[in-house]
Formats: sequence, C-alpha cells, structure tokens
Amino acid sequence: MALIPSTETPVGTIAPAFSLPEPATGNSIALSDYSGQPIAVIFMCNHCPYVVHILDGLAQAGQQLIDQGIAVVAISANDATNYPADGPEKMAQLSHDAALPFPYLYDETQETARAYNAQCTPDLYLFDTDHALYYRGQFDSSRPGSGLPVTGESLLQAATDLLAGKQPPASPTPSVGCSIKWK
Repeated sequence: MALIPSTETPVGTIAPAFSLPEPATGNSIALSDYSGQPIAVIFMCNHCPYVVHILDGLAQAGQQLIDQGIAVVAISANDATNYPADGPEKMAQLSHDAALPFPYLYDETQETARAYNAQCTPDLYLFDTDHALYYRGQFDSSRPGSGLPVTGESLLQAATDLLAGKQPPASPTPSVGCSIKWK
C-alpha cells in the first residue's frame, strides 16, 4: 500500500461545480442540487484498503451528517479500465452492499477530481452553506492495521464545529490513503 496524503487547500476555497452520474440509480447529481446546504464531498473508491477499512464507519458518519442537515456525496474518479473493481457496476454494488446513505458518483473523465485537487482515497472535504471549504482532512486516526477504532471523529468534530459557527481547524491532519488512479 502506497500511503499518499491529501494536500492542503485554503479554507474558504469555493467547491468546484460538478454534475456526475450515480451508477446505483442512474440519476445525475450536481453540486447545485445542494445550494445553501453544507456538504461533505468524499473522494473514494471500491478497492483501496484505506477506504475498505473505514467503509462501515463512513456509512454511519454519513448518516449522522445527513441527520444534522449536511449533505454528503462520494465520488470515485479511479481509472476503471485499469482498475475494473472501481467501475460503475461495482460502485453500484458497493453502494448497495454497504448501505451507503449518500450518492456514490462516478467521475469517468476525472475532471472533478482534478478540479478539487483530490490526491488520495479517501480524500474528504467539508463545505459550508456557501460551499466554501471549511475542512479538508482525515476521517479519523484509524488506519489499516493500527488497531484504532474507526470513529469518524475528525470529520464529525469538524461538522459539529461548522454547525456551531466555530472557526475552522487551523491545521487539520491530512487524510491518507491510496493515490487516485489517474488515466
């Protein structure tokens, strides 16, 4: 496993627009569908051991965020030709099997991942109601083989702070995972 960290993105950066298909439903989902609502954007894929490690916790945390009024979308941008486990059919299956409570979108052209400067899976972003970046960092401190429980505490705390009107964390711990598989 090659460990790749997310990169720093300045707080306040506006979320790049996207409109992407959701393989599980055939619907197209756009950032503009969540106008005026805070949103978590999570770059992930099916096969990455870092994503697999947190997947159940991610589904649970996603539901907690949704229950608090924060929209959540996940996006896979991996090259499905060379990594067929990350193709649309497998994404739809994972979405169903993991009972993801949020859309899992396919970025076939990788334009959205590039616009966000996504680096790894998972790579997590939390935007405020104006879709200005509030948090980009780790899900929690757990990693495959670490023995630490998967809690989602870093993302959930950032969400709590956002909703409470607190200042963004000054130096969040970057997310780490597998590199996005670019074409």
